Amino acid sequence: MSRLLTREAFEKLREELHELKTRKRTEIAAAIAEAREKGDLSENAEYKAAREAQRMLEARIAELEAMLAESQVLDLSQIDPSRVNISAQVRVRDIQKNKEYSYTIVPAPEADLRQGKLSAESPIGKALLGKKIGDKVIVKVPAGELHLEVLDIRY
Repeated sequence: MSRLLTREAFEKLREELHELKTRKRTEIAAAIAEAREKGDLSENAEYKAAREAQRMLEARIAELEAMLAESQVLDLSQIDPSRVNISAQVRVRDIQKNKEYSYTIVPAPEADLRQGKLSAESPIGKALLGKKIGDKVIVKVPAGELHLEVLDIRY
């Protein structure tokens, strides 16, 4: 299944992968070599810790490689600007509280609610995808239901 990413998110993941494969691998290899020099590996806590760090590093590298392999960079020219999609800045009104909120709908790896970046895979993000200005949605969230109206969409 292809995962949509913005160009920015795709590049960030590629940079992280490069960093892990180059600098981090070198650092961990040096830590393992240094720990080996200290003798008996069966009782060497530094060696065990370095090997565990290496295992975690290789797992993250594999995760990033898989994520990048199955990702597709979002082409904004192919998006209908009248509908909510990934990278849309959406202003909504909570009908029950009569409060307005603004979110940017982003792929899950980019989500950061403190910055107003809402995952397209979250309940609210999923409910808003494909909606137009004036559309109303009911979103089931852990605290109950939200009744939202789409007020504005910008790209």
